[in-house]
Amino acid sequence: MQRGAIIGLGNVALHGHLPGWRRRRDVEIVAVTDARPEQHELVSAHAPGARWYTTSAELLAEASVDFVDICTPPSSHAPLIRQALERGRHVLCEKPLVSAPDDLAPLARLAEKTGRVLHTVHNWHHAPIVRRTADLILAGRIGRVEHVIWHTLRTRPALAGDERTGNWRVDPAVAGGGVLSDHGWHVFYVVQRWVGAPPVSVSARLERRRHTAWDVEDTASVRVAFPEATAEILLTWASDVRRNWAEVGGTAGTLELHDDTLVLKSDGPGADSSWSCPPPMSDGSHHPDWFDAVASEFLAEATGAAPRGTNLTEARRCVELEQAARESSRLGGREIALPGARA
Repeated sequence: MQRGAIIGLGNVALHGHLPGWRRRRDVEIVAVTDARPEQHELVSAHAPGARWYTTSAELLAEASVDFVDICTPPSSHAPLIRQALERGRHVLCEKPLVSAPDDLAPLARLAEKTGRVLHTVHNWHHAPIVRRTADLILAGRIGRVEHVIWHTLRTRPALAGDERTGNWRVDPAVAGGGVLSDHGWHVFYVVQRWVGAPPVSVSARLERRRHTAWDVEDTASVRVAFPEATAEILLTWASDVRRNWAEVGGTAGTLELHDDTLVLKSDGPGADSSWSCPPPMSDGSHHPDWFDAVASEFLAEATGAAPRGTNLTEARRCVELEQAARESSRLGGREIALPGARA
C-alpha cells in the first residue's frame, strides 16, 4: 500500500486526481493541505480519512507518506518539488512542471541524488483518441509522420476555483504565461511521441486577439521542426467555439482527429476507416478518466516496476519548447534552435 499526500485542493485535485486515487486499492491518500483554509471543509467528502495540514511545510515535515501529488498553480511547483524531494518523497506534479530549464535541471539532479521519482501529469497521452492515434502510428498505418496540425480552440481559460480573487491562469506571476503555458505543454508532449523524435527548432507568434487587457497571451501560433517532420500548432482562448482538431500526415496516409472521432485516410488495408473515441478532447478540463494511467505509470516508476526517465525527458523538452517559443515571439517569430540541436 502506497501512502500519498495531496498538496493543493483545487479543481484538478477534487475532480481529476482524487477520484482516480480513490479508485485504486494500492494507494491511500492520508494527508492533504491547501493554502486556503476554507478548503479544509472539503476533505471529508473528497479524501475521507486524510489528515488536514495547515501548510505544505507542516505536511512534508510530519506526514508519513511515500509520495506527494502537487496540484497547486505553476509558480509554486519548483519550491514544493524541491522540498518534497529533500524529504525523500516521490513527486507527481501537475503541468507545467516548471517554467524554465534553469528550474528543472537542479530538480532533476536532486531526484537522481535522492533516488526519488519526479513525474509530470501527461494525461493527454491517455485520451482515447490520442492513444488510438499513437497505436495506429506505431503500427505503421500512415507510414513515417511528416506533419502534424493541431488546433485547441477555447472561448476562455478553464475556471480556477470560485475565482473570487480572479483566475490565476491569466496572472503571469502565477501561471508563467497564458494559453501557451496552459495548453501548449499538452500538445508538445503528445506531438513529440507521435513524431517519434526530439524537436530541433521552434518559431512562434504570441498575441492578445480578444482579451487585450490581460498581461498574458490569449493566442499562440507555434511551428515546431523535427528532423523529418513539422508541427503547426494553434492555441487560443479567443475562439467563438470550443473544440479540438488535429491532422497527422504520414508517408502512407493521414489521420484526422475531430474531438472524439478519428478518421484514417490511406491507400493501405483499412483505408478510410473511422473510430468513435469518446469523450471529446474538449470535454471539460479535469479528465478524471485519463488519470488512472498517469497514476499507474508514476507508481510503476516509484516502485521500480518500470524504468525511470521517459516522462522527465518529455517534460524537459516541453520546458525548452515553451521558453524558445516565447523568445521567438519576442524576436518577431524568428526560428530558435533548441539546446539539443546546437550540440
